[in-house]
Amino acid sequence: MAMTVTELEERRLTHDPRLQYLHDMWVIRYFEDRVKALKAEGAIAGSVHLCSGQEAIYTGACAALDLPRDAVFCTYRGHGWALGCGVSAFEMFSEMLGRATGTNGGRGGSAYLSSPSHGMWGENSIVGAGAPIAAGAALAARYDGSERVVLTAFGDGAVNQGSVHEALNFASLLALPLIVLVENNRWSELTPTDTMVTNDRLFKRASAYGITSARIDGNNVVAVQKAVTEAARRARSGAGPVLLEAMTERLEGHYIGDALTYRSREENERMHADEPLARLTAELATSHSTTELDDIRRAALSLVEEAAAAALAAPTADPATAEEHLYA
Repeated sequence: MAMTVTELEERRLTHDPRLQYLHDMWVIRYFEDRVKALKAEGAIAGSVHLCSGQEAIYTGACAALDLPRDAVFCTYRGHGWALGCGVSAFEMFSEMLGRATGTNGGRGGSAYLSSPSHGMWGENSIVGAGAPIAAGAALAARYDGSERVVLTAFGDGAVNQGSVHEALNFASLLALPLIVLVENNRWSELTPTDTMVTNDRLFKRASAYGITSARIDGNNVVAVQKAVTEAARRARSGAGPVLLEAMTERLEGHYIGDALTYRSREENERMHADEPLARLTAELATSHSTTELDDIRRAALSLVEEAAAAALAAPTADPATAEEHLYA
């Protein structure tokens, strides 16, 4: 019999936290697989950017944060961040399907969803634009007594944006409690990142602003959790911002519909061998049975399928309410 989420939580608290990480990562992977299928069926409108292959970043980072007190601002590839913050798969599916039960009542869709009650303050489809917004939230934390840490995440291509450097300078000058997490999947949309910069060790740019930085293994969920835990401790203590460059893989195209003709078969094979779920499963197999690991995977799949079915059956958003929740 497959383990329930409650049983998985008990294991997480009493035995091996990596089992919970595996479950959470499988939820993100299966969620993205289902989104891809729904998009192909025409059930989801608008552009969609999948995060398959980068699950260890979201799971490890969110495990290290104090959510929802802490705040996450991410890029348009944000499904994994929302799920990592604790937003339910049902609410997420509902949002992308334009249902009234979505995180934003079906208004935000894939690229603009948010859930402040979970500490997930929203995506941003302007490359790098989340950085100055997050710096503002970190500045507010200085005065509101929350002792909040703010995390902003974006891709490697965003490191070349002027708004990111303005945010880094501002955060460093004021020693703001900000974690900057670069999801480096080595591709800036359809262009290899190392062909766009003279030094592809992007974390080193932070030194120009006096910011502590490091490159970490973004496919190792435990390594991510430990790095973000230390970054949060440092930021919360008043020592200023931290930049982490998490090296990872993007198993899907830049967007749904990207044919991926620019990647070789050899690169695809390497990425699938090194992706976080394959690595963690192999690691856990040395101390846990195949049955136990399969139960975790099946529990995640069941959760996602039930959430998708419930969202498809939910009422669509009422067009008459389209002008609600708008402010000028």
